[in-house]
Amino acid sequence: MPKLTPDRDEGVLVKEHTTTKEPPMFRVLLHNDDYTTMPFVVYVLQHIFHHSESEATRIMLNVHRRGIGVAGIYPYEIAETKMMQTIQLARANEFPLLCTIEPAE
Repeated sequence: MPKLTPDRDEGVLVKEHTTTKEPPMFRVLLHNDDYTTMPFVVYVLQHIFHHSESEATRIMLNVHRRGIGVAGIYPYEIAETKMMQTIQLARANEFPLLCTIEPAE
């Protein structure tokens, strides 16, 4: 008689249960400064982060009033890409807009 192994039960395969874990999420933050215009920040929020005009305006005003605001929450690679796109677009338009990412606990 053959020896039974943990993955076989008399010739029948036993399916292993695996679980997938959600990737950690990161906030993309916009920081207020005295030079980047409000319309440019709204443009960034609409074109890079795909917010509606009203939502982009709300976020921009939050950044303006509080000094910082969340543009979106994404897995690390997407957050990093959006951060870099924002910085590149700001520099191409001669704005010092600061964009950073942090873990979204």
